[in-house]
Amino acid sequence: MIAFITGMVQAYGLDWVDLNQHGLGWHINYAHADALHLNQEVTIYTYMHLTENDVSLFGFESNEEKDLFMRLISVKGLGPKTAMNMLMKKSYADLIGIIEHGDVAALKSMPGIGAKTASQIILDLKGKLVESSENQPKYSSAIEDALEALKNLGYKQGEINQCAKVMSEEEGLTTEQYLKIGLQYLMKKKVGG
Repeated sequence: MIAFITGMVQAYGLDWVDLNQHGLGWHINYAHADALHLNQEVTIYTYMHLTENDVSLFGFESNEEKDLFMRLISVKGLGPKTAMNMLMKKSYADLIGIIEHGDVAALKSMPGIGAKTASQIILDLKGKLVESSENQPKYSSAIEDALEALKNLGYKQGEINQCAKVMSEEEGLTTEQYLKIGLQYLMKKKVGG
């Protein structure tokens, strides 16, 4: 199986990305294409779905998100395309919260999820996802505040997650300094740097 692919963004759409990895093109179903830029180098964690008539790659920002996806597709009646749509509609943390709180209505509001499937998701996964969310990296309060500020400025969760990694490389800065690092990083990506 292909665990992850690092390559340059060749093209992308609403729910997919084409990565160029040393001349080899990978077409990946991807929920966070809104955070991508052409010619940007990215690492995408992948799951290969094989059926009799199709081979598809599904991509994720982190191993934690991939783990959530794998748990979702383990639910009877929930396929990979529906699980990917769920990750497009809600962030990793939001989805875990919805399932842990048994929010059938929130699940039913997502495309392809009916009452029966929503109930099955909660039955199968409630109480089993909290440990996954606790595996997320813990950031200092200054970084958390800076990330919250980026969210308030309208940046997407995928972009914020990328900023968190960059910010965490620096230690002991103020919220304002971390925010400046995040904004500089995002501006550099916008201009294709």
